[in-house]
Amino acid sequence: MKTFGLIGHPLGHSFSKGYFNERFEREGLDCHYENYDIETIALIDPLLKAHPDLKGFNVTAPYKEAILPYLIGYEESVSDIKAVNTVKVLEAGMMLGFNTDVIGFEALLDESGFKGQTALVFGTGGASKAVQYVLRKKGITFQLVSRDTQKGNITYQTLTPEIIKTTPLLINTTPLGTFPLVDEAPPIPYEAITNTHTLIDLVYNPEETLFLLQGKRHGALTFNGLTMLHAQAEASWQIWNEETLLK
Repeated sequence: MKTFGLIGHPLGHSFSKGYFNERFEREGLDCHYENYDIETIALIDPLLKAHPDLKGFNVTAPYKEAILPYLIGYEESVSDIKAVNTVKVLEAGMMLGFNTDVIGFEALLDESGFKGQTALVFGTGGASKAVQYVLRKKGITFQLVSRDTQKGNITYQTLTPEIIKTTPLLINTTPLGTFPLVDEAPPIPYEAITNTHTLIDLVYNPEETLFLLQGKRHGALTFNGLTMLHAQAEASWQIWNEETLLK
């Protein structure tokens, strides 16, 4: 039996295990998907040795960037993004890295129908880097909002209502609002949101986060991360089944 999985910490909110195992059962595939909650990325090599049937895995926070030194190679987009969310395991535990978050977010952005030119991106982690890559590809200029003055163009403390008013696309790439902490949301001036705004939240559980609810109350279009999740999962499956090593 081929095994696939997900590494991260913690994994209580994970969608992938149910998604893939239901698919395997539906299609009659001799495969299994398992969650591997590892407390440090240094445990990846022992994990592979303990599970020699592991042929590929997804990567979630906080290891999308930390996995890079363990790979023997990766696709071209990873050179720019510096984050990986899909790994193909070769013989002897060698690993190749891919970023299917790019495919997923592009599908989500296309679904939103956004036609503007500027965006605010909340968060600067691995998922944010994939979002930034797609925005650059689409010709959308953006500013990063972070608690850390060294990582963002703007901090939450310096984010003004005027900046919100004049930026039509707001994207949450942080885990704020993820179940069970559903009362959390990026600390922004929501009163400045109007019906000219589009809000995208990469969180998919719950389907409507506090971030999106606040936007909807002010007339904004809102989109959660489910489309991105399904698109990146399908891309992961294609990678694991490719004969070639890299696209």
